[in-house]
Amino acid sequence: MSTRFEGSYLGDAARLANDAVLECKVCWYRYDPALGDEVWQIPPGTPFAALPAHWCCPRCDGDREQFMVVDD
Repeated sequence: MSTRFEGSYLGDAARLANDAVLECKVCWYRYDPALGDEVWQIPPGTPFAALPAHWCCPRCDGDREQFMVVDD
């Protein structure tokens, strides 16, 4: 079971590890840097902190601040 904690990066993506997986707290979409984001044409290997400022959830358009770190 994964543990999720709201605000775990407190809006400061620089605090995230490059391989951190984050999950949208609105629709549960997971951004996995190893996979990238096909919808936004983000290549695999792109950490969450390196996503464009205008990036949002590809499933529900939730703001990036709505994402929580997933700890599996």
